[in-house]
Amino acid sequence: MIFSYTDMAKEIKFSLVYRDMWQSSGKYQPRVDQLVRVAPAIIDMGCFDRVETNGGAFEQVNLLYGENPNKAVRAWTAPFHKAGIQTHMLERGLNALRMNPVPADVRELMFKVKKAQGTDISRSFCGLNDHRNLKLSVEYAKKAGMISQAALSITHSPVHTVEYYLGVVDHLVEYGADEICLKDMAGVGRPTFLARLTSEIKKKYPHIKIQYHGHSGPGFSTASMLEVARAGADYIDVAVEPLSWGKVHPDVITIQQMLRADGFLVKDINMDAYMEVRSLTQEFIDDFLGYWINPSNAKMTSLLVGCGLPGGMMGSMMADLKGFKAAINASERANGKPESSLDTLMVKLFNEVEYVWPRLGYPPLVTPFSQYVKNTALMNLLAMSQNKPRFSTIDKDTWGMILGKMGRLPGKLDDEIIALAKQKGMEFYTGNPQDEYPNELPKFREMMKQEGWDCGEDDEELFELAMHERQYRDYRSGIAKERFNKELEELKAKAGAPIVVKRPVVEMPEFDLDSLLAKYPGATPLQAPVKGQMLWQVDVADRSTAPAVGTKVEKGEACGYIQAFYGIEQVLPAVSGQIVAVTAAQGKKVEKGEIIALIR
Repeated sequence: MIFSYTDMAKEIKFSLVYRDMWQSSGKYQPRVDQLVRVAPAIIDMGCFDRVETNGGAFEQVNLLYGENPNKAVRAWTAPFHKAGIQTHMLERGLNALRMNPVPADVRELMFKVKKAQGTDISRSFCGLNDHRNLKLSVEYAKKAGMISQAALSITHSPVHTVEYYLGVVDHLVEYGADEICLKDMAGVGRPTFLARLTSEIKKKYPHIKIQYHGHSGPGFSTASMLEVARAGADYIDVAVEPLSWGKVHPDVITIQQMLRADGFLVKDINMDAYMEVRSLTQEFIDDFLGYWINPSNAKMTSLLVGCGLPGGMMGSMMADLKGFKAAINASERANGKPESSLDTLMVKLFNEVEYVWPRLGYPPLVTPFSQYVKNTALMNLLAMSQNKPRFSTIDKDTWGMILGKMGRLPGKLDDEIIALAKQKGMEFYTGNPQDEYPNELPKFREMMKQEGWDCGEDDEELFELAMHERQYRDYRSGIAKERFNKELEELKAKAGAPIVVKRPVVEMPEFDLDSLLAKYPGATPLQAPVKGQMLWQVDVADRSTAPAVGTKVEKGEACGYIQAFYGIEQVLPAVSGQIVAVTAAQGKKVEKGEIIALIR
């Protein structure tokens, strides 16, 4: 007899995380015309009760294409509704659909808009598991007529115990959450731990539905899915080829067969329809989406077990390391140390993440907190290569997390970090994070009026401006579409594909970074804070424009900008001094961490 925590006849239902499959693989997701083509085949597979359609980056991706995300959500969810399949979205609690906090009135409008557009379920998570950040998400979702699915950000640490998570669940149920999602975003939740947590939630709240969302990166996912199913889970998130496994999710075929063999009731899969979904997904990759998919994201790796970082970060992480490699090696040479290879640096980074994470209070490694921990670890590697102490450089967003402005950290901050904050005259915040962000909808209504723009059906256009102002303006002006098409042309050219003739670009003369660092000993590298287009001056047509050698810069004051995919980021020098060399021209595409100038 097969052992099971539950009755043998229990049914397990599947959700296809089509949005998350793309989000975990590359930068972009299919266009709306592609999504409506694949929807009928997904429906015909016959095994899905739910499909993750939108939320998070989905809205921004459409704006980056220069297309309307509101029309995309309505068109994409419609066929599933007609077939009786529920749709769900992902939202980030205090941050809603973006990476930074959102005023309460804009958050409330989001749920009204998404429900009107056809989204049934809101999966709401807080990267810190601060239930205060989820209270309004639960209330607003239910007020709008949606199913509120509150998520626990799962990770593996001494403070993230079953009792810890049950304490969060108590608050979420009190607020009125209909369901709980175990959001195992890095796939590092240990299977038996997840089973105990599922069992305890079901024991205490038998009416609550539980959905498990686990990524495959470190390799625990199939065991975790079997264990949570045995412990009483109701829904499992799965994927389909060619984007299953790797850093994404297990394939529905394997999970369906595994659960059926264990005695669970699971729906049959129409394999003809499966092959059509598989074929169309590959077609979308071949069309243009594959240009932004890092091949390493198709591979699982046990290296993720120790550091606990989400697998989807591997591509950006390696790009970061490549950008930092020259600066670290230059410092190591100057200090008589052996240079590090990229593989050596990767191991050093993973080890440094393990060192940094507990000292920053064990924030679950999910967006945006995974980026904060990784960035701090990277800056520590650079600092130590220069014989400087750890935590010499901490960016403002990470400080916001440390100071409590985004919610309560699960663990205790290290005394060294607390002392550093006091030394800098920083104050810790203990209030409700939402109170720091006053309502803004009236301001955005006035902006719509001034621009002569209609607020749209169900105020959906007003919502997009309020949620993603910069990207929405770029969409309305046509800049976004032009920028996306240009980026696609450049990637196709690099891959050898035929493209239309591009505009001539004035490039900086070739330089040798090692020679420059040797020429200016002691110079501090100025590095790009994000990936994007270098803008020493905003809206300057002459792409060869750059600051002159000798230009003075002040520590912490913007001396340039990067046009990232989500907006403009300031370039803030870590030291005061004069620019002695410039290595990135106005308009040049730069990688995060790439050296763009030297300061002495």
